[in-house]
Amino acid sequence: MIKFEWDEPKAIANLKKHQVSFEEAKSIFFDEFGVQFFDEEHSSDEERFLMLGMSSGAKLLIVCHCEREHGAVIRIISARKATKRESAFYRGEKP
Repeated sequence: MIKFEWDEPKAIANLKKHQVSFEEAKSIFFDEFGVQFFDEEHSSDEERFLMLGMSSGAKLLIVCHCEREHGAVIRIISARKATKRESAFYRGEKP
């Protein structure tokens, strides 16, 4: 079973800035059509990943996260609604 963690002040700030809760963001990890990418640009201190998926609230989200304890724990760093380009990619449309 995957566990999730996050910094609570960061979660509050993310909700205020992007109107996406980390509680909702964690649901995209159970989207069978979700896609994960390595985030090379933000991986200097630790390996970070971006997950694109549909939330339980029917929002297409991008979630920045890292993995802890050999992937058993996902630490959510930020979450936002997907852009039009990201949405098109998720739906398999050509740019």
